[in-house]
Amino acid sequence: MTPTVNDLRNEIRVAVGRYERVESTAFTKEALAAICDAVNYDIETHTLPPKSQMRSGILWKLDVLDEDDPDRTDRPFRKDELESIAAALDAE
Repeated sequence: MTPTVNDLRNEIRVAVGRYERVESTAFTKEALAAICDAVNYDIETHTLPPKSQMRSGILWKLDVLDEDDPDRTDRPFRKDELESIAAALDAE
């Protein structure tokens, strides 16, 4: 059975040391910051950048995007993007 979007988000949360959520919700800034750290995308941690910047950086570091462009990631991750992130974190 293929994992749902919520399953993938929870798998990613656990992989970066965050907690699973019962309800299906997009990543918080703190969870995105933890993912950034896991994929070696440097961000300022005392004032977290916008979510779109962190999403863009994560996808750029994983070669899902050709460039670090927050305008292309102004929405939550799509299922195929979550699958790429989960696979990358599983490989580490």
